[in-house]
Amino acid sequence: MGDPKKPRKKYSSPKHPWRGVQLSQELFLVGTYGLRNKRELWRAQTELSRIRKQARMLLAAPPEIRASAEPKLLTSLSRRGLVPEGASLDDVLSLTIENLLERRLQSVVWRKGLASSPYQSRQMVTHGHITLGDRVITVPSYVVEREEEGTVHLREDSPIAKLVAVKSAESTSEA
Repeated sequence: MGDPKKPRKKYSSPKHPWRGVQLSQELFLVGTYGLRNKRELWRAQTELSRIRKQARMLLAAPPEIRASAEPKLLTSLSRRGLVPEGASLDDVLSLTIENLLERRLQSVVWRKGLASSPYQSRQMVTHGHITLGDRVITVPSYVVEREEEGTVHLREDSPIAKLVAVKSAESTSEA
C-alpha cells in the first residue's frame, strides 16, 4: 500500500543527467523562471510529456474515440491557457516547456510587473502577498487559468502594497 508520508514522485529525472547541453539548458530555465531546483523543472517536463502523450494517443485512436476525447483535451488545455481557442492536436504537440512554465503563478506575477524578478515574485507568492480573486495563494507552481489571469493582484493589506502606493504617490508628486 505504501507509506502515507512518502508520496509518489510527480516527476521523472533525465535519463542522462550529466550531458553538458542538457545541464546548461536546465540551468538557463531554472534561472529564467526562478525555479527553486531542477525537480520543479522536471515536474513541468513530466506534465508536458503526459499532455503530448495524450495527443499522440488521440491521433492514433479510432475516429469515434477521437471525436469524443479530443474536445475534452483541447478545452482543458485552452482553459489552462496552454493552447488558443480552436486549436488542433498539432498545436498540442508543438507545446514547449516554456509554455507550461509561463502559466505558473510565479511567472504570471513577474510578467504583470508586480515583482522585479522571478525570484522576488516567488518570494511574494510564498509569503502570501498575492491574491487570485479573493483567495491568497501561497504556491508558486499554481497553474493560473486563462480566466483567472486578470484577478492576480497584490493583497490589499500587504506591506508591499503599501510601499508600492507610497512610491507611486511620490513619483506623481515629483512630476
